[in-house]
Amino acid sequence: MTREQKAVAIEDLKAKLADSNIFYIADISGLNAEVTSNLRKACNKAGIKLEVVKNTLLAKAMEASDKNYEELPSVLKGNSAIFIAEVANGPAKVIKEFRKKSDKPLFKGAYINEEIYIGDNLLDSLVAIKSKEEVIGEIIGLLQSPAQRVISALKNQFKDEE
Repeated sequence: MTREQKAVAIEDLKAKLADSNIFYIADISGLNAEVTSNLRKACNKAGIKLEVVKNTLLAKAMEASDKNYEELPSVLKGNSAIFIAEVANGPAKVIKEFRKKSDKPLFKGAYINEEIYIGDNLLDSLVAIKSKEEVIGEIIGLLQSPAQRVISALKNQFKDEE
């Protein structure tokens, strides 16, 4: 790869990181072509972009970014793939599902809405993160609950009076 190609690749990665508030880094090395293809299909189905990246280029893109990735570049050892998503727990769910059949992908770290998560031991916690839509649904349910109880009580009151 020439110096110009590297500069273009770094700028491309920097733009992808700037456009995303959620990305995961994982090791997918050792997966055969069929399993890797299935992983890509699962990612596409979940709205996740999966890209194998060179560690040095990703580290330089993070350094050049306006965002603070703290110690996240320290996980860039061995083979790395980046999962770019819109839903915070999307990549974690895909990784966990694939790990039922294999020990890969191995979760290295994640950047989720300015929070840094490092270490495979956090995967279960990341799966449990609720999406924005789930949180809004829960809030609406909680807000509707008292009103529904009042309506039910009023209906019961009117039935008793008849």
